[in-house]
Amino acid sequence: MLLELEQDNLQEIIDNNPNVVVQYSATWCGNCRIMKPKFKKEASQNENITFVLADAEKFPESRKLADVSNLPTFASFEKGKIKNQVQTNKYDLLKDLISEITSN
Repeated sequence: MLLELEQDNLQEIIDNNPNVVVQYSATWCGNCRIMKPKFKKEASQNENITFVLADAEKFPESRKLADVSNLPTFASFEKGKIKNQVQTNKYDLLKDLISEITSN
Protein backbone atom coordinates (compact mmCIF):
# COMPACT_ATOMS: atom_id res chain seq x y z
CA MET A 1 0.00 0.00 0.00
CA LEU A 2 1.26 3.48 -0.87
CA LEU A 3 -0.01 6.56 0.94
CA GLU A 4 0.87 10.19 0.40
CA LEU A 5 0.46 12.31 3.52
CA GLU A 6 -2.18 14.97 3.15
CA GLN A 7 -2.09 15.94 6.83
CA ASP A 8 0.48 15.69 9.61
CA ASN A 9 -0.67 12.24 10.79
CA LEU A 10 2.26 9.91 10.18
CA GLN A 11 2.27 8.78 13.83
CA GLU A 12 -1.30 7.53 13.42
CA ILE A 13 -0.33 5.53 10.30
CA ILE A 14 2.68 4.03 12.11
CA ASP A 15 0.53 3.12 15.11
CA ASN A 16 -2.06 1.38 12.91
CA ASN A 17 0.28 -0.58 10.61
CA PRO A 18 2.89 -3.12 11.77
CA ASN A 19 5.45 -2.35 9.04
CA VAL A 20 5.91 1.13 7.57
CA VAL A 21 8.56 2.66 5.30
CA VAL A 22 8.57 6.43 4.83
CA GLN A 23 10.21 8.59 2.18
CA TYR A 24 10.75 12.08 3.55
CA SER A 25 11.15 14.51 0.68
CA ALA A 26 10.44 18.03 -0.55
CA THR A 27 9.16 19.45 -3.82
CA TRP A 28 12.47 21.19 -4.56
CA CYS A 29 14.59 18.06 -3.94
CA GLY A 30 15.93 16.58 -7.19
CA ASN A 31 17.14 13.34 -5.59
CA CYS A 32 13.71 12.93 -4.00
CA ARG A 33 12.11 13.09 -7.43
CA ILE A 34 14.60 10.51 -8.73
CA MET A 35 13.86 8.11 -5.87
CA LYS A 36 10.06 8.50 -5.85
CA PRO A 37 9.36 6.07 -8.76
CA LYS A 38 11.70 3.51 -7.18
CA PHE A 39 9.90 3.92 -3.87
CA LYS A 40 6.57 3.41 -5.63
CA LYS A 41 7.94 0.30 -7.34
CA GLU A 42 8.93 -1.17 -3.98
CA ALA A 43 5.47 -0.36 -2.62
CA SER A 44 3.87 -2.37 -5.43
CA GLN A 45 6.15 -5.34 -4.72
CA ASN A 46 5.82 -5.45 -0.90
CA GLU A 47 2.17 -5.82 0.02
CA ASN A 48 2.84 -6.47 3.72
CA ILE A 49 4.43 -3.02 4.19
CA THR A 50 2.73 0.38 4.22
CA PHE A 51 4.76 2.88 2.20
CA VAL A 52 4.29 6.58 2.94
CA LEU A 53 5.44 9.66 1.03
CA ALA A 54 5.87 12.53 3.47
CA ASP A 55 6.73 16.12 2.59
CA ALA A 56 9.31 16.99 5.24
CA GLU A 57 8.57 20.71 4.96
CA LYS A 58 4.78 20.54 5.16
CA PHE A 59 4.54 18.09 8.05
CA PRO A 60 6.90 18.98 10.93
CA GLU A 61 5.38 16.55 13.46
CA SER A 62 5.81 13.66 11.04
CA ARG A 63 9.37 14.77 10.33
CA LYS A 64 10.21 14.54 14.06
CA LEU A 65 9.62 10.77 14.01
CA ALA A 66 13.00 10.28 12.29
CA ASP A 67 16.29 12.17 12.17
CA VAL A 68 15.69 14.05 8.92
CA SER A 69 18.74 16.20 8.33
CA ASN A 70 19.10 15.55 4.61
CA LEU A 71 16.72 14.61 1.81
CA PRO A 72 15.61 12.14 0.79
CA THR A 73 15.52 10.27 4.07
CA PHE A 74 13.98 6.81 4.22
CA ALA A 75 12.85 5.46 7.59
CA SER A 76 11.47 2.08 8.54
CA PHE A 77 9.12 1.51 11.45
CA GLU A 78 8.17 -1.80 12.96
CA LYS A 79 5.36 -2.24 15.52
CA GLY A 80 5.23 1.51 16.13
CA LYS A 81 8.95 2.08 16.68
CA ILE A 82 11.65 3.33 14.34
CA LYS A 83 13.82 0.44 13.19
CA ASN A 84 16.31 2.08 10.82
CA GLN A 85 16.81 5.01 8.50
CA VAL A 86 19.06 6.03 5.65
CA GLN A 87 19.63 9.29 3.78
CA THR A 88 20.38 8.28 0.23
CA ASN A 89 19.70 8.49 -3.47
CA LYS A 90 20.98 4.93 -3.99
CA TYR A 91 18.32 2.36 -4.81
CA ASP A 92 20.33 -0.53 -3.29
CA LEU A 93 20.37 1.17 0.13
CA LEU A 94 16.61 1.68 -0.02
CA LYS A 95 16.12 -2.00 -0.89
CA ASP A 96 18.37 -3.01 2.02
CA LEU A 97 16.26 -0.90 4.41
CA ILE A 98 13.07 -2.57 3.14
CA SER A 99 14.57 -6.08 3.32
CA GLU A 100 15.28 -5.58 7.04
CA ILE A 101 11.53 -5.49 7.60
CA THR A 102 10.58 -8.23 5.14
CA SER A 103 13.14 -10.67 6.54
CA ASN A 104 11.30 -10.94 9.87
